[in-house]
Amino acid sequence: MSQRTLSRMIQELLASADIGTTGERPWDIEIHNDEFYRRLVKGGTLALGESYMDGWWDCPRLDEFFFRALRAELYDKAAFKIWYSDTVKSRLLNLQRPSRAGRDVPYHYDIGNDLYKCMLGELMIYSCGYWETASTLEEAQEAKLDLVCRKLDLHPGMELLDIGCGWGGAAKFAAEKYQVKVVGITISKRQAEYAKELCRGLPVDIRLQDYRDIHGAFDRIVSIGMFEHVGYKNYGAFMRIVRSCLKDDGLFLLHTIGGNTSVKSTDLWIDRYIFPHSMLPSAAQICSATEGLFVLEDWHSFGSDYDKTLMHWFQNFHDHWQMLKKNYDDRFYRMWKYYLLSCAGAFRARCNQLWQIVLSPRGVLGGYKAPRHSSDDC
Repeated sequence: MSQRTLSRMIQELLASADIGTTGERPWDIEIHNDEFYRRLVKGGTLALGESYMDGWWDCPRLDEFFFRALRAELYDKAAFKIWYSDTVKSRLLNLQRPSRAGRDVPYHYDIGNDLYKCMLGELMIYSCGYWETASTLEEAQEAKLDLVCRKLDLHPGMELLDIGCGWGGAAKFAAEKYQVKVVGITISKRQAEYAKELCRGLPVDIRLQDYRDIHGAFDRIVSIGMFEHVGYKNYGAFMRIVRSCLKDDGLFLLHTIGGNTSVKSTDLWIDRYIFPHSMLPSAAQICSATEGLFVLEDWHSFGSDYDKTLMHWFQNFHDHWQMLKKNYDDRFYRMWKYYLLSCAGAFRARCNQLWQIVLSPRGVLGGYKAPRHSSDDC
């Protein structure tokens, strides 16, 4: 196929989503290398991301570009489709087995606490904020943490297990604000070190541990932004482990990004550069994994809040780049910008969702009353 034919085909496809190639509007792209079209047709979404990292094209508002492309379902059209070999591998192999997870998770989360502190702010919370009444990122994250604690109905003296505790922000919040004892687990060494220091002096036990090695009985269990790394082959095992560690009158809150359809792999660019072997669970996959183990008490969807959270993260990252560039190169900047803003566009287009799901082993007697509004104490 000639270069002219390829370029016309891609331009017509983009035009169907009201995206131009002259860079006139904020969401239009500007092509710097004419080989972009051939590369895109041959390489699909992987090539789209890699060619951006290589400086072959630019766009003033990547988030708006992706919003339009995803809302118009361009990724489902022929020119963007590419065979993804891990789709086959994921059916045959457990890509999130402990030995592999021990490499995949640090690949992203051990990249540097300096980066995350600049991007996430002082609270170091790497999950969606709750923007109902918040005007700043810190307020939104505190509101989210308080909402989680109230949904779990925490009381002083309870024991809370935090699966995938990150840098310890949720554990610290629960211990300080709700006077509970917390066990937090992560398989990121840098996260564990940071969390231990952050929670020093509090009744918080941070462990460098895989969720498959958890034992004990807890009043409450929470998992915030970790389930995306579990993998469809392990959803059932994850839920069985949670059930075995949760007291009969306990509550489990799962906070996870979700997808609209059931998948067994992820976008190839995200897989290669950001979250190796991650995947977004669907509602059907979650429900199937919990069937026979839990009673569904509440399902809260607020994915549009993740769009706003990601835009704040990008602004923080961009504002601190002059300091961060001592440790990261310009290609990393383009990669990280592409990651944050493409995800913002995906949530804006409602392709990605954010769910908080409350589950109980046997059902809350008298019914479960789910809080929705931010606490006045936050």
